[in-house]
Amino acid sequence: MSQVNHPRVVVIGGGTGMPVLLRGLKELPIHLTALVTVADDGGSTGRLREEMEIPAPGDIRNVIAALSDAEPMLLELFQHRFAVGNGLSGHSMGNLLLAAMTSVTGNFNTGIKEISRVLNVKGKIYPISNENMALHAQMVDGTIISGESNIPLSNKQIEKVFLSPQPINPLPNAVRAIEKADLVVIAPGSLYTSILPAMIMPQMDEAIRNTKGKVVYVCNVMTQAGETTSYTASEHVQAIINHVGKGSVNSIVVHNEPIEKTVRAVYAEENAEPVVYDTDRLLEMGLQIIEGDIIDHSKPTLRHDTTKISKLLYSIIETE
Repeated sequence: MSQVNHPRVVVIGGGTGMPVLLRGLKELPIHLTALVTVADDGGSTGRLREEMEIPAPGDIRNVIAALSDAEPMLLELFQHRFAVGNGLSGHSMGNLLLAAMTSVTGNFNTGIKEISRVLNVKGKIYPISNENMALHAQMVDGTIISGESNIPLSNKQIEKVFLSPQPINPLPNAVRAIEKADLVVIAPGSLYTSILPAMIMPQMDEAIRNTKGKVVYVCNVMTQAGETTSYTASEHVQAIINHVGKGSVNSIVVHNEPIEKTVRAVYAEENAEPVVYDTDRLLEMGLQIIEGDIIDHSKPTLRHDTTKISKLLYSIIETE
């Protein structure tokens, strides 16, 4: 198959789940594009966002590291976090480089492109927007919580999330990537604070609903306290539909093996439990269910297995 005919796969998301998917997908014969959330406000990312008025670099940094074929030492340097009690304390080297390159080029997206070139990144990485933005959540009781890091801490049920200031313009390249995709993958991760902020922007939501490609959601294996407490798989999908509109998800990938007791006990301390896959409801919603043992059993915490999940996603394209 010539390079020209490779299928176009777009992954949307942020947080820790997205890089896991990307590490596996970059090994496949596809045109890969990552569209990354930039609404974080915690730690190094939050400080740089505030001080330099740039979009949040943290999730972008992790995606660059996941898609890079650079020397291990260079990547270690890129991901290095300063721990010494000085002005750099807590900052990540990669975040500082992204901030510096944005300053040099005058544009966040151009900065990402230049660093991607230096670190030999496979595929394209776009922030969902070039603009500095904040995330807010309206809770079921009507209160508004502002700031990505504050939302889960309120321990209230989330009604919806939204961005400010309005209107926020999406990156045109990000919208085009979705429109031209053969497969759009919604990554696992914090549903309301990492995944939905990348999808709810005007034009982005429209592109997701109207893309000719299949849209598949890789469902979280565990619930998350303060965000998806006691959510079933269909409730995760319903939250996406409520924010992005009908027709925004065609398929769902779920893990279909029991979670070991010892692992469940660790997560129970964080008020997290395995997501219940309510198959009947998912089928009622018209979703194609793709299931398998897709977690990495060698890790103490639950992570999707990068090779298994990428093979599963590739099989979706092949059956199209």
